[in-house]
Amino acid sequence: MRLVGRVALALAVAVGLIGPATAASAGEGHKRLSVLVFSKTAAFRHDSIPAGVAAIRQLGARNHFRVDATEDAAAFTDANLARYDAVVWLSTTGDVLDDAQQAAFERYIRAGGGYAGIHAASDTEYDWAWYGGLVGAYFRDHPGSVNPQFQVATVHVFGRDTAATRPLPRHWEREEEWYNFRTNPRHTVRVLAEVDERTYDARGYSEPGGSPGMGRHHPISWCQPYDGGRAFYTAMGHKAEYFSDPLLLAHILGGIRMAAGDARFPCGRED
Repeated sequence: MRLVGRVALALAVAVGLIGPATAASAGEGHKRLSVLVFSKTAAFRHDSIPAGVAAIRQLGARNHFRVDATEDAAAFTDANLARYDAVVWLSTTGDVLDDAQQAAFERYIRAGGGYAGIHAASDTEYDWAWYGGLVGAYFRDHPGSVNPQFQVATVHVFGRDTAATRPLPRHWEREEEWYNFRTNPRHTVRVLAEVDERTYDARGYSEPGGSPGMGRHHPISWCQPYDGGRAFYTAMGHKAEYFSDPLLLAHILGGIRMAAGDARFPCGRED
């Protein structure tokens, strides 16, 4: 690439016109990524879904990868899934796939496909144990009856060796609907970020007086190799306005790139 082109590319990255995925592959003939965003709901529906879809489409446009979006479970066939490097489950809820569609998605992951789950993706498919393993942990509850549903808290970010963590501050102050999970996945996944329960009231609504939260180590974003594929999950992203937060978008972009195989995936099991 000529010097003028390299300078222009650097300036475009600096002002956010394009992202690091494009910068890494510009002029090198890399395969263009394709991502499917799936946002079907069969239980609670987040009104932030349209904003999330629009934000991921914009990330794709700025980073030169293709984004398709659907709420049609019929998209889960072998032939159609093979078109995509990663499938993003965006605030899905409830039982969204039938048995044949589940089997097709399992084959897709086993063939090396990528999964990126956002927010309520963990509040999905409770009777499909394979999916529970893929997402890493199922949603349990969040604050909302004895304490505020949305609270500002401190997120501790671990490591700078992944595309999902590199853009983030080590200690990240942000508002969110902070999820508690039914199990703590930290011994089967690589935790990328934890929310510090000392900085907010973590009691959930599912028990009288509020369930106790998850304790000192409360994962909120993680990644793992799973059954032949790659999985990334973040519990952040409840409100539509959060999808205008550059840091959250950088985190999601990095996670999608990791799941799609477009960025390093150092996500082995933690000791």
